[in-house]
Amino acid sequence: MAFPSTPSALWSVSLLTALFAAAVHSNIIYDDDPLQPMTSDETVSVGGTVTLTCHVPESDNSSLQWSNTAQQTLYFGEKRALRDNRIQLHHSTPTELSITIADVQLSDEGEYTCSIFTMPVRTARATVTVLGVPGKPQISGFENAVPDGGKVTLTCTSTGSKPPARLRWYRGDQEVEGRPNVVESVPDDPTYNVSSELTLDVSRSDDNALITCAVDHPSLAPGDKRSERALRVLYSPNVHIVPESNLPREGEKFHLKCSGNANPEPTSFIWEKKDGELPPMAKVDGAFLHFERLNKSDNGVYRCLADNGIGDSQGEYTLLVQDAADNSADPTAMPTSSGVDHAVIGGVVAVIVFILLCLLIVLGRYLIRHKGTYLTHEAKGSDDAPDADTAIINAEGGHSGAEDKKEYFI
Repeated sequence: MAFPSTPSALWSVSLLTALFAAAVHSNIIYDDDPLQPMTSDETVSVGGTVTLTCHVPESDNSSLQWSNTAQQTLYFGEKRALRDNRIQLHHSTPTELSITIADVQLSDEGEYTCSIFTMPVRTARATVTVLGVPGKPQISGFENAVPDGGKVTLTCTSTGSKPPARLRWYRGDQEVEGRPNVVESVPDDPTYNVSSELTLDVSRSDDNALITCAVDHPSLAPGDKRSERALRVLYSPNVHIVPESNLPREGEKFHLKCSGNANPEPTSFIWEKKDGELPPMAKVDGAFLHFERLNKSDNGVYRCLADNGIGDSQGEYTLLVQDAADNSADPTAMPTSSGVDHAVIGGVVAVIVFILLCLLIVLGRYLIRHKGTYLTHEAKGSDDAPDADTAIINAEGGHSGAEDKKEYFI
């Protein structure tokens, strides 16, 4: 057989191409073939880097080769075959050939082929799946504030995902269920646009509540792509009156503040006194009612009516002016330590007085008893006397002395 007179290099490439084509069409699989190359499928996100590895259990010094989805040779052993700076040699040995592809694009998706040029040529394929990273979600429907008790419909949209992303809704930290996601393919592009709607019944407690739309996708870590917006709810005032002090005293300055707690804030305030007119010394300054000098005649119930254009509400406060600080003690003060000391001293004195009374009673009874004994002994002599004169003498105690002092006359 005669061969064309062509350069040896061109002949070698043609021969390798023919052998490779024959191997591809033969579809022969060698289960226990030590020269059969092995690969693995890879998944990578757009903009990422993927590593393709091909290895054989044993080597017969045949070269390994990687080819792209268009069957263009990327690397033949350690030699670069395609001028693409994104593709670099990672590792090369007689039994392994690894390459990396950086800044992966959606167009890089497909089947890559590893070949070893033996007789016959053996191949293995690796499928590269490229994930389209979804864009940050955008929420619409917050353009206008919502009145208390109304409804609001919000729409969340994310573009550029592959496969289609899933959108999740959160009200604060609690996940809420929206309508099923709507998926739309992009013309002339393998990515998808996804949208979801959420309808809420709102109340005044939802004012400034955070509504979050988060994207769930294999190319993202949880919480990587999310958007949040605050609800704005319009509601009428809920009025309560706040005093400057809880213990207003006669002669002092004092004011009351009308707190509306509304959205928007109240712009109109009306002050009045129940069952009468405002005191002459009371001055109205918007949400404040000032008293230049309190008087007990200012006592009474004061009302404030607040209006913010959405609605109005009123609150009441009962003013009770206390005596001036110099003339009275604080009725809300707790007992002091001196008051406690006085109570203790009083108790001790009472005990001492009681003990003294008991001693006096015992002493009195003792004296009375001994006096009776003395009189009894005095009466003993009168009982033994023969006549009255002798009884008197004996009672006076003179008889004993007469016996002791006898006189003798010579």
